[in-house]
Amino acid sequence: MDSGFGEKLRGLPQLQRLLELPQAHTLIARYPRAAVVAALRQVLDAVRTELRAGAAAHTEPNDLLERSRAVLEAAHAPRLVRVINATGIILHTNLGRAPLAAAAIAAMSQAAGYSNLEFDLHTGERGLRTQGIEPLLRELTGAEAAVAVNNNAAAVLLALSALAGGGEVIVSRGELVEIGGGFRIPDVIQQGGARLVEVGTTNKTRLADYRSAITPATRVLLKVHQSNFRVTGFTEETPLAQLAALAGETGLRLVHDLGSGAVMDLRRLGGPAEATVQDSVAAGVDLVAFSGDKLLGGPQCGLLVGRAAVVDIMRRHPLLRALRLDKITLAALEATLRLHCDGATADVPVLRKMAQTRAGLRARADALAALIGPFARPEPSIGFAGGGTLPGEGIPSIGVRLSLADPERLAARLRRGRPAVVGRIVDGCLLLDMLTVDDSELPEIAQAVREALA
Repeated sequence: MDSGFGEKLRGLPQLQRLLELPQAHTLIARYPRAAVVAALRQVLDAVRTELRAGAAAHTEPNDLLERSRAVLEAAHAPRLVRVINATGIILHTNLGRAPLAAAAIAAMSQAAGYSNLEFDLHTGERGLRTQGIEPLLRELTGAEAAVAVNNNAAAVLLALSALAGGGEVIVSRGELVEIGGGFRIPDVIQQGGARLVEVGTTNKTRLADYRSAITPATRVLLKVHQSNFRVTGFTEETPLAQLAALAGETGLRLVHDLGSGAVMDLRRLGGPAEATVQDSVAAGVDLVAFSGDKLLGGPQCGLLVGRAAVVDIMRRHPLLRALRLDKITLAALEATLRLHCDGATADVPVLRKMAQTRAGLRARADALAALIGPFARPEPSIGFAGGGTLPGEGIPSIGVRLSLADPERLAARLRRGRPAVVGRIVDGCLLLDMLTVDDSELPEIAQAVREALA
């Protein structure tokens, strides 16, 4: 063993000596003593490994305690942190999908303590957990009844378990989609205790295909909206109204998995024509399932609306208790639904971002470029709704291109900042898309870029 190396190892201070130093007392006042001891041991082990590898390692007590402080801060930092979304993808699944409205955030804070979650303040007796949201869902969608669970996959699972367990579910081959995270419609049907019956072809499914597949074991006709993909060209699908008539004629239930959950005509925002929940209800669908954290712009949840007799079956199913919403989510959902019912959709961040004008986006990009400096340049961009909604439908936007030698390194440093800033690499440059950035975030982004370059 090299004598210098051995001398450095022997010169490492003992753990007990480090714990007696004032810096260690400061750490123990902030963190549990056991955590400080574990961090010091981790650092000492790391330094020994570095010395054995021939690396230059600082072995002074102050340096060791500083490294331990960094270890403790990293270990005790919250896992979820605020992110400035500069990707241009509004419903970015990895960034939490829909940003909530101010009213929803305030409602969550108010509900965080005790609340009348299942208590009727007028009668003093037990009340319904969903008493605040069901009237709003009925008003908004025109449905007879509604129920809510923790996401749309859960909504579809509950519907199939309650309506088709032990029977058959008929689905078009062109709608056997993967809904994200590796979960597929056939898997959900199987988990619901039903058997899948495929009809038609990938590109064409007619009413006769459904009719010919009906047997005494059939329970549900399932229609799945192509919310995260498109089949174009030589295609044909059966209209909802025809399927509803067939279901009524044969005594079956028609369930529509609408996925993205639009509750307004997106053409009013300059977007494409998209099927709405109201369209499905008006077509005679028995039960419509859709997400709350996509085009509705609310918290993560799955909503089921439709005929009262069918929704009552959902209420009585034991799976509902396992999938029910907590008080915080219910508060945010109620506030979001109220904005829709009151016509205040401009206060719903998702819809507000989709409705932005090119002039407004350009002004924001010019302002950010001026704050950052000469290597920042506004340029046209294309954003997307994201979150498995409006596939292939780009949203014209403006981005700020940062022309630097190492964009990947800059992107990594921005992600590690607080707040984190997430953009996207385009043609060898980092692009910050203004579609998903608020005016109030511009100074923070500029400061984050300066710190990342320092």
